[in-house]
Amino acid sequence: MMVTRVAVIGIIVENPDSVDQLNAILHRYSGYILGRMGIPYRGKDIYVISIVVDAPQDVTNALSGEIGALSGVNAKTAYSHVISKT
Repeated sequence: MMVTRVAVIGIIVENPDSVDQLNAILHRYSGYILGRMGIPYRGKDIYVISIVVDAPQDVTNALSGEIGALSGVNAKTAYSHVISKT
């Protein structure tokens, strides 16, 4: 049995050179991603991205940690209180 939680990972990309690495990470976790919304803020040359996942908490933590370790990228995660068992 797998226990999952829905979470939102908020990402701010300040270094455009990290975008390819970010996309590669998201591709590896694509099985857990429910949706993604990205907004380029051209006036400040940053990207604001939100990722919605339904995954075990350790998987969500790993994903957020990998993203946050990229140069010029910040990530924060908010978890729902709803826990699902599959």
